[in-house]
Amino acid sequence: MPNPYQQIFRAPGAKGFAAAGFFARMPIAMAPIGIVAMLSQTHGEYWLAGAVSATFALTNALVAPQISRIVDRQGQARVLLPTVIISIVAFTVLIAAANQDWPAWMLFASAIAAAMMPSFPAMLRARWGELFRDRPELNTAFAFESSADELVYVAGASLSVGLSVALFPEAGLVVSTALLAVGGLAFIAQRKTEPRVRTGSEISTQSAFWLRPVQIITLALVFIGAIFATAEVSAVAITEELGQPEAASLVIGVYAVGSFVVGLVVGALNLQFPLQRQLAVAVSFIAVTTVPLLLVDTVPLLAVAVFVSGVAISPTFITAFGLIERLVPQSMLTEGITWVMTGIGIGMAFGSFAAGWVVDTYGAANGFWVSVIAGVLALLTVLLGQKVLGGGRVAEMVTQPAE
Repeated sequence: MPNPYQQIFRAPGAKGFAAAGFFARMPIAMAPIGIVAMLSQTHGEYWLAGAVSATFALTNALVAPQISRIVDRQGQARVLLPTVIISIVAFTVLIAAANQDWPAWMLFASAIAAAMMPSFPAMLRARWGELFRDRPELNTAFAFESSADELVYVAGASLSVGLSVALFPEAGLVVSTALLAVGGLAFIAQRKTEPRVRTGSEISTQSAFWLRPVQIITLALVFIGAIFATAEVSAVAITEELGQPEAASLVIGVYAVGSFVVGLVVGALNLQFPLQRQLAVAVSFIAVTTVPLLLVDTVPLLAVAVFVSGVAISPTFITAFGLIERLVPQSMLTEGITWVMTGIGIGMAFGSFAAGWVVDTYGAANGFWVSVIAGVLALLTVLLGQKVLGGGRVAEMVTQPAE
């Protein structure tokens, strides 16, 4: 049986844009924590570090879908080049402001400008969609991207903090910015695999956000993102309470590895039952496996429970993006994917906050209640949306050709 991953990378240009895109998206994980690591050392104030990092993350969550909407209308290279350059310059100013102790408003202003960074995971999936639309290889390509996202989130954050602590405070953000520059510009330069731009009567007059499938999937992944973040926060709190704080990185790594491996396996399979049902099965598994997390009382049990809980994360992402590709009009695809990516990020932000509050208020063992509640809400969202998700591609309002 041929390796399905070898098959997708035989497509002309696939290796090039996938490699460039992998490095270009590293700042998604590296930049927010890199800002915290940098400013907490240069200024000695965690509230300021957290506020600047949150400003960057929340602004990017709002701006990225709008950038992707323009990309759907103008093309990737035309939009990505200026936004990437603005982001690189802004990150450079932010680093200089921290190093030279410039006024606090400069930190916030440069963080807002840096948030012009586009969603490279969405751009990558749009290119795969252009190559393999309505073909089984697309599921494999989305599986690869979901697994790569997992790797970026886990390795990127650790790399950013490690560099800042081991070398100098700005090191994590410096490397993050360099990766954005090298990876982003290399990705933009590869024009042959860029999705074609829809013109005339193909151009939509509405945002992808108002499409019911996008709303349902984005909301579901807000809750999934909360589960993802809660596992990290609670793992740190529980291992510390058990007197083994050094085990936290191992537990978090096991969580990500389980999802990474299963995602690759799912991508290699050509499952035949409908995507909306695959999504329901994956989310059901996530919801059910959050319950044992409440019962763990040793580090080995925590590692096992977290591993089991994480195995369906990547399959959930794979089927979610597969549904977006199938249901959203092609002229709105990049924006639709970006809204889903934004949902994951928002869920992680709120999940971290909620889990931290629960841990502080009710103890480390109760942090996983956030996962249980989020799992139930995610499952209800997907089950109630089965009819919509099982439908055909959504019709769109389009502009009329000029007279």
